[in-house]
Amino acid sequence: MSALGELQQRFQRAVLSENPAPGLFVAEGTQPVGGFDLYLQAYRARLAAALRDNFPVLHRALGDDAFATLARSYIDLHPSHFRSIRWFGDALPGFLADAPERVPHPALVDLARMDWAMRAAFDAADAIPLSFGDLASLQPDDWPGQHFVPVRSLQVLDLSWSIEPIWKALNDAADAATDEPQALPHALLIWRPALDCCWRSAEAGEAAALRALSRGASFADWCTVIAAAGDPQPAMTAATLLRRWLDEGLLAKAETPA
Repeated sequence: MSALGELQQRFQRAVLSENPAPGLFVAEGTQPVGGFDLYLQAYRARLAAALRDNFPVLHRALGDDAFATLARSYIDLHPSHFRSIRWFGDALPGFLADAPERVPHPALVDLARMDWAMRAAFDAADAIPLSFGDLASLQPDDWPGQHFVPVRSLQVLDLSWSIEPIWKALNDAADAATDEPQALPHALLIWRPALDCCWRSAEAGEAAALRALSRGASFADWCTVIAAAGDPQPAMTAATLLRRWLDEGLLAKAETPA
């Protein structure tokens, strides 16, 4: 390794550990000089700012001090490995789920999940929505093998708490008063049909069907998925869901290869 490469590695280790080694821009027994101390402070400050940006509602729910403590713990165990700082924080929901005591209420884990999914949906690639007119050419024999494609922004979350009203209230106003969240296992859909993100809860069968579509299931396949969820009329339910998804902009036109 070149002298420059070795110096760069030592510099990185010193910043990550917040402990400049003797001989790296500092004399033993002295304080960092030449602006090196700024790097020690700026690294974590920038990552903490990225977490606040990516988890704005969680930040508001916790408050500045508690969020800063959480951010520092997360950064210590999950240093950034992305070229774009936009994606820093991808492991935060799992980090909280693994040790719920890191937050004052377990529902805040779901709040973090919703924050991250909303940001991911907003940044997802645009899609041309599928319309009723696009289905006009389908013949009866075409339907069993027909594949429908969800928009790329679709996120299907399994949540344990009814955090959506809290998320909306805090997203609208930082000082909003909120009720105690209630335990409620359910699925949440998040997607972006145009400029703004949409979200709503979904029954287990609908969530399973959308996950199946994301894996490339045919119309017949996801009727089977709906039936497996306990629906006595899967074909009728599938038709009802298809109409709703078209109205909501949840499905995209299949991309034509260039």
